[in-house]
Formats: sequence, C-alpha cells, structure tokens
Amino acid sequence: MLSVISYGRLVARAVIGGLSQTDSRDYSLVTASFGFGKDFRKGILKKGMCYGDDACFVARHRCADVLGVADGVGGWRDYGVDPSQFSGTLMRTCERLVKEGRFVPSNPVGILTTSYYELLQNKVPLLGSSTACIVVLDRQRHRLHTANLGDSGFLVVRGGEVVHRSDEQQHYFNTPFQLSIAPPEAEGAVLSDSPEAADSSSFDVQLGDIILTATDGLFDNMPDYMILQELKKLKNTNYESIQQTARSIAEQAHVLAYDPNYMSPFAQFACDNGLNVRGGKPDDITVLLSIVAEYTD
Repeated sequence: MLSVISYGRLVARAVIGGLSQTDSRDYSLVTASFGFGKDFRKGILKKGMCYGDDACFVARHRCADVLGVADGVGGWRDYGVDPSQFSGTLMRTCERLVKEGRFVPSNPVGILTTSYYELLQNKVPLLGSSTACIVVLDRQRHRLHTANLGDSGFLVVRGGEVVHRSDEQQHYFNTPFQLSIAPPEAEGAVLSDSPEAADSSSFDVQLGDIILTATDGLFDNMPDYMILQELKKLKNTNYESIQQTARSIAEQAHVLAYDPNYMSPFAQFACDNGLNVRGGKPDDITVLLSIVAEYTD
C-alpha cells in the first residue's frame, strides 16, 4: 500500500482529471521483479527472465503493457528434461508477440494460445509443462485483462485491500492446470490443458492500484494478510521503491518456505484434503510487482 500522503496525491490527481472513461490520459505499469530458484540463487536470472524453473516477462507496446509468469513442472526432470526450457520459451514467445504487436489487449488468452501453438509447431519438440498467467493493461481504456491457467496468479490491491484476483485452477490437490508438450509415445498419458481453458477476467484500474503477479511459490507460502503487510513498505511509484518491495516480498516467502513449523497456505490446503502436512513449501518464487501510473514516454 502506498503511504497516505503519496496515495492521496495520486487519488486527488485522478479525481481532478476524472476516472475511467472520462480520463483522457494513458496509463502504464511501472514493474519490477525479484525471485528465488530452489537452488538458493536469490535474484539471479537464468537465460531470459527465469528464477529456477519459473519464467517471466515484461513487455510494452504502443497500446498496452503486458507481463506474464510461468512455472515449469519440475517432474520432467525425472525424465532428463530441463523444466525451465518450456516455461522460459513460452514466456519469451509471449514477449516477442507483444513487441511485434501480434495481440489484442482485451484477449490475453490469445497471446497464450498463439505462443503455445508456436511451441507445438517446432521441428524439434520442446518437451515440458507449465502453468501461466498473462496480465495486460490497456493504456487508453484503463482496463486490466488477464488470463490465468493453473496456480500462478495475480492480486489487484487498492487502498490496502485486495479488490480483484485470479482464480486458481486445480484438477486435484497439487495438480494445477498446465500447458504440456509430451513425446508421441506419452501423449494422452501426460496431463495437458488447452490454453483456451485459462480463466480470463477484465477489471477497471485506477492510478495508484498495485498489481502483484507471481508463481505459486509465493501464494503457497504467504497468505494475503502477509502480502498486504509487505506492500505497506511501498512508499512511492519510482522503480527503486517497487524493486525493494518486490524483493522484500520474495525474501519473506523464501524464508517461510523453509520453516518446518509454519502452517503455510499450502500446508493448510493439504490438511483440507486429508493430508497431515505442516511447514512451508520449498519452491521457485517469482514476483512481479507493478503500480498503475500515468503514462510517460
């Protein structure tokens, strides 16, 4: 949450200029990222923007700001496949489509679908699976359009409260919806969902809104109230402040992930499904933290 003074100024500016349809100004997202791979290399990116088997991107086009996160399914490592290759390639393809203008802001599912089918058409199959979450800000219409497949997701925070969020998609406990490419002999045996199955939503945003997009490594270890407490550290809309808060959130989740006595959201969910589980969930963690601001060239 922004400080009272800073947030008040932003709201005052928005009210003076008018909100939503009456506000002629373009909006944009100021975004910073931070994360951890399970190998403890905090904040260290692999090829592209990847923390462990997670991947993410942030891209701009003249009509929209677009960002995304993906979580590669680690089970592929048992078959000699690097899970980060699938998630990383999926996100890089999404980023390229945005930069080339091959998307419609109101249809983030289309970005995910086109990217996935490009991967399917590779001459050399790229094996793997991944969840994915795409967030698009339409600059002129001030609307947030989202597509979420699986258990990554996003929160929209306004005035210190969660006002909009993604819905998690699970087939059953700890088995999220996912995009997959399997070898021909394994097709039908590997869980694979259509990108069109992604949960989509649209939401009108305001100046000063905070958007947190992350993989399940965050949400499995930090409940909403802890995330909101960390967001109180966000004092203004400059990149450095956003970066520091993104880091603070990721670090808190990382510490909790390795606490054996902590009743994490993941452990609570496990108990709800009849499993005797306690502690955090060690996992890759990717956090993209954004603030809706007035667009400047």
